Amino acid sequence: MAIRLNLQKTERILFCGSKWWGDPDMPENMQYPTIEAVDEDGEKMDYPLTFICQINCEDMAPFDKEGKLPHEGMLYFFGAIDEYLGYGSPVENAVGEWPKGHFVVKYAKSINFETFQSCILVDDEDQSLTEPELEITFSECEDGAEGHLMLACGDHDATGMVHLLRLVSDEKIGLLFNDGAALDVMIKESDLKYGNWKKAKAFLRQNQL
Repeated sequence: MAIRLNLQKTERILFCGSKWWGDPDMPENMQYPTIEAVDEDGEKMDYPLTFICQINCEDMAPFDKEGKLPHEGMLYFFGAIDEYLGYGSPVENAVGEWPKGHFVVKYAKSINFETFQSCILVDDEDQSLTEPELEITFSECEDGAEGHLMLACGDHDATGMVHLLRLVSDEKIGLLFNDGAALDVMIKESDLKYGNWKKAKAFLRQNQL
């Protein structure tokens, strides 16, 4: 069974909760991920990845019956997906495995409301660069179900890999991959066991649910 991520607007304060878009709530020593890119003038720059979502693992835990993922702490997902949100981007990613650093998974073992802080990205005029946050709730579903999923399986999944997240085209949130493609984030069971989150890999696949 897979876990579906249901996205909804809310008036609740989502600080250190499970949320999609908005600003990540991170420990003080956790750095916001960037990749090296080249701007319109040909100058190198550090380009921030898009914050996609954070998962409070306690919220997700009741649906992870086999205990494949952490059941405490916070998971964070960042990716170079601006082009699929309709924005201009110096970074492009096509079908297949994305280059190292173009999708980043981070993890905090515990959540501390007193020391965690929201990392807010702003432009030159101090205007927020992030999309309005949405609350994430979780439900159990079949592996082949539609929607944004965790722990989904399929013929394409390699033995010894754990499926962390699947992103699909979703007009409601402005995320549109080409030709029905989906973005799968995978990690080896051994890397997951030892907390090697840097080893997570992203694959843009055609014709996936």
